[in-house]
Amino acid sequence: MPIKEILQTAEERMQRSYDAMCQDFAVMRAGRADPAILDKITVDYYGSQTPIAQMASISAPEARLLVVQPWDRGMIKAIEKAIQTSDLGINPTNDGQVIRLAIPPLTEERRKELVKSCGRRAEEAKVAVRNVRRDVNDKLKALEKQKLADISEDDVKKALDKAQKQTDDFVKKIDETLKKKEKDILSV
Repeated sequence: MPIKEILQTAEERMQRSYDAMCQDFAVMRAGRADPAILDKITVDYYGSQTPIAQMASISAPEARLLVVQPWDRGMIKAIEKAIQTSDLGINPTNDGQVIRLAIPPLTEERRKELVKSCGRRAEEAKVAVRNVRRDVNDKLKALEKQKLADISEDDVKKALDKAQKQTDDFVKKIDETLKKKEKDILSV
């Protein structure tokens, strides 16, 4: 596998780790109504687990209110039950047409718990990025040991430096995203 492909694959894997962290951050509620908090909740829709977003329109008409309007009115009870049994800690109310989710304000203690949880998730993403770098370094060193004519020590050294730069860039990006999320959670 040529050096360029190794580095390209590494960048894609690092990006996936970062994207997964961002997706987890989106689900963590920060005291404001955000339709993304319902992304991981699925409902049994005629035998298959279907995300709520694929069964209903979700809107946030107010800062602390989410409205879920199912396209199939017969699914309103199933959606309501799925939200109740999720770990969101929100009680839905339904009027037969739509489901309303009043987002309660977060307590200071809960905010601190969410910040810690975000920190743990960011650290997991950094570890994943560093693991990708380690894999790249191992592959590059293996290429160097093979002593292929078209790959010099300088090429390997440059590729190792580039892998380190990719890692540093993603770690910085993760830290910036974490700071932004922490600020979002801690702002009242």
